[in-house]
Parts: sequence; C-alpha cells; structure tokens
Amino acid sequence: MTGLVIPVRIGALASGGGSNLQAIIDQCENGGIPAEVVCIISNNSSSGALDRAEKHGIPHAHMSSVTHPDTAELDRAVCNFMAQHGVTLVALCGYMKKLGSTTLSTFTPYILNVHPALLPAHGGKGMYGLNVHEAVIAAGETVSGVTVHLVNEAYDTGPILAQRKVPVVRGDTPEDLQKRVLIQEHRLYTEVIKALGDGTVRIVDGEPTQVLG
Repeated sequence: MTGLVIPVRIGALASGGGSNLQAIIDQCENGGIPAEVVCIISNNSSSGALDRAEKHGIPHAHMSSVTHPDTAELDRAVCNFMAQHGVTLVALCGYMKKLGSTTLSTFTPYILNVHPALLPAHGGKGMYGLNVHEAVIAAGETVSGVTVHLVNEAYDTGPILAQRKVPVVRGDTPEDLQKRVLIQEHRLYTEVIKALGDGTVRIVDGEPTQVLG
C-alpha cells in the first residue's frame, strides 16, 4: 500500500465500549474527516463497539478464539473481512489482541492505535485502560497524555504520529486522569486520520513525514 485514496475506508477493531470508535464515526458522518468506517470487528461478542456498528448500519463481525480457535485462521479471517470491505486504513480502538502477521503485512503502514500515555513511557504488554493511568500516577508523573502511533509486531513500539500532553493533577485517581485523557484521545485520533486523509501527514518508508502536537 503506497498511499491513501480519498475517502479513506476505515476498518475498526475494538474490544470494549468503543468511545474512540464513536468519535471517529461521528467525524466521518458529519464530514469532519474525509473518511468512512466501512466495517467493525470485535473479539468480544458483547462489546459496545458492535452495538455502535448496529446502530450506524456498519458491517460488523465478532471474531475471536471462540469463532476461530486456530490463531492463524483467526488472523486470516480478520484480514479477509477487512479486505472484502475495501479497507485502506485500520484503526485500533481499544483492541486487546495483538494483530497477526497476515493482517500486519496486508495493511501496514496504515494501521493506527491510540495509547493513553506519552509513549515510550508506560507502554507494552498489559498496559491498557486504567492500568496505564495507575502506572502514571504511581511513577509520580506530572504530565501524561495521548499517543497515536503506527502499529507493528510489538506492543506500543511503532512510529509515533502524534502526541498531546494532559496534566496530572495532585490528588488524581486513575479514573480522574482517564476522563481527561479520553477527551484528548477522541480529538487527537480523528485529527490524525484527517491529516493522513488530506495529505498533511504522509507515511514514507514506514515513517510519518511529521509528528503532530
């Protein structure tokens, strides 16, 4: 894949409620970004993300070790479902599974993830949701934030596309910090997709031409 065709055709993968997914859908539907969410996959059959897909009439599927016990078969199924819907950009929206090699090789470099901290700090396996915010507070950080990055074969190590700082306030609970960070997640993720769609940011040899703030 050498470039994005407009409108960008987004395949979203989510495991939970999908609030970042909803932010992307809303921006697509109101014309805020030159894109369309064309399919949604969840590894959780009762996820809110699938409810959102149903509400907006977006093709969707539950794919997990329950539906595909063989890991390689699951990888192929995820990849094929997105390919069948003409996906040109994959957006991970709280997806708790590592992508397989077939999906990575097919859609790289246009696979994005949003992380609720300023990578490379507080990333890696098991660092998601409240776990991240607990680690930030335990480390005595005064600033946290949001990172949108390209996805590769390792957790949270792909090239960074954008970061935005969020202050850690004295007395913050992980839930307090999560709420403030989530607001910026919704904003920054859609801003990055817009920048990729309009050519403000391009991916050249696997690296972004600039990092957004």
